[in-house]
Amino acid sequence: MQCLGDPMKPLYKGGIVQNSEFNSGLMGWSTYRNIKAGVSSSPSGNKFAVVNGAGSHVTSSGKLLPSHSVYQRVQMQGDRHYSLSAWLQVSNGTSAHVRAVIKSPNGERVIAGAIDAQSGCWSMLKGGMTAYSSGPAEIYFESYAPVDIWVDSVSLQPFTFDEWDAHTRRSADKARRRTVKVVAMGADDKPMAHANVSIELLRLGFPFGNAVTKEILDLPAYEKWFTSRFSVATFENEMKWYSTEWTQNHEDYSVADSMLNMLQKYRIKVRGHNVFWDDQNSQMQWVKPLNLAQLKAAVQKRLKSVVSRYAGKVIHWDVVNENLHFNFFETKVGPSASAQIYQQVGQLDRNPILFMNEFNTLEQPGDPNPVPAKYVAKMNQIRSYPGNGGLKLGVGLESHFTTPNLPYMRSSLDTLAKLKLPMWLTEVDVVKSPNQVKYLEQVLREGFGHPNVDGIVMWAAWHAKGCYVMCLTDNSFKNLPVGDLVDKLIAEWKTHRASATTDDNGAVELDLPLGEYEFTVSHPSLKSAAVQTMTVDTSSSASEHTINVKS
Repeated sequence: MQCLGDPMKPLYKGGIVQNSEFNSGLMGWSTYRNIKAGVSSSPSGNKFAVVNGAGSHVTSSGKLLPSHSVYQRVQMQGDRHYSLSAWLQVSNGTSAHVRAVIKSPNGERVIAGAIDAQSGCWSMLKGGMTAYSSGPAEIYFESYAPVDIWVDSVSLQPFTFDEWDAHTRRSADKARRRTVKVVAMGADDKPMAHANVSIELLRLGFPFGNAVTKEILDLPAYEKWFTSRFSVATFENEMKWYSTEWTQNHEDYSVADSMLNMLQKYRIKVRGHNVFWDDQNSQMQWVKPLNLAQLKAAVQKRLKSVVSRYAGKVIHWDVVNENLHFNFFETKVGPSASAQIYQQVGQLDRNPILFMNEFNTLEQPGDPNPVPAKYVAKMNQIRSYPGNGGLKLGVGLESHFTTPNLPYMRSSLDTLAKLKLPMWLTEVDVVKSPNQVKYLEQVLREGFGHPNVDGIVMWAAWHAKGCYVMCLTDNSFKNLPVGDLVDKLIAEWKTHRASATTDDNGAVELDLPLGEYEFTVSHPSLKSAAVQTMTVDTSSSASEHTINVKS
């Protein structure tokens, strides 16, 4: 993460925060527990708030109290999304995990973002929250490390729900659609005026998929339901190590092979999930007691087996799954285990994107392990490892939501986009509640609308005995309300004119979703219609597209 000598100006000029740059001393700001606070200046004259002796401490009853920054009371309005940003630094020549906290009008203490703040330079925290009621609130920053927190350029900007949604839709249109000029040229190489052009979208350009289970092999209704909707699939468990080598040296890829063969018939792309899982509790019983030499041998065997088998057949690999929350291989093999495994996977299969797949990076700002700053640091550790400079890496964000915090989700996507790597939502689901459909729509729209999100896969694989968290259909493959929502969004994202007529110059402008198209041109002068396929992509607006008609 970028660390600067002086912070930048506050976003939105501070929004509803008073004296956000501390140019008027501590006006509008207060402190907790009689902490001493003041305003300091950098050599360049930049002013910022400091506290002294506010580090975390243990009370006489044994309770650990966090360090607090200065705080400000603000007036929040209900039914608003609030985007938060601030520049932070800590004392004591170290780094510390610092959280932004908002005491909301309903009394709830909301963690609105977090970052590993540094000593000696400024780091930017971005986050936010949604307020459902109006009233006074407090904003401050805290850490359980023994540090003082320095603050500058604080901003809290409200957006109505309509404003937020409108921005999401505008962003989606800009990222996922293009205005294309199509010219119909006759056999005499002259433009065909007043020709009818029929437009059929064969395949949406934005990859949208779902998890799938082995039951699809035996249920034609499941097969039909799945393959008629999705362009990407992730096997829920069938490609994982414990599914292919539950007993040592007894490998069985038959189920995964059959699933892959079925999906390839429908041109559905498959994500390789996963090579390894860093979770101690997800290792087979025979793996856990292996000594170092035995474990290294088992790792090499597994890696070469699965990656070589599916090389050229998957578009992605989740390489060391959830290696921010877990560290089985780092603990056993060494701190560079993930980086080394990525390198070897990339050597065996050079085309797929190698993903770092993690949960709670978008979902839970209160989880200290996968916050965007730590995700970025881990990714940089992997790609800076000797020999890894040429790897095709990707950002995988599982997206298992309870109640989505949309401002935090958007700010996290913004932060991760600075890695300039492909970024996917890889396992989207929302827990069952009266608001499940509403929340799923919010998450899917937010992902689809973010220009740096390159694809979305849901984690809603069907099981006869119940899904992991979220089912899209019943056991007869009739849509449940969440399934209806998914169909509604797919239809919306595919929306385009079905036909158009060329002008006097044989041209027509079309606003189209990115994707693969079949254009059919008919005209009274033609004996038969002319058909041509074309791909509309992000570069399509830059030039004319000609349909040559040979009568």
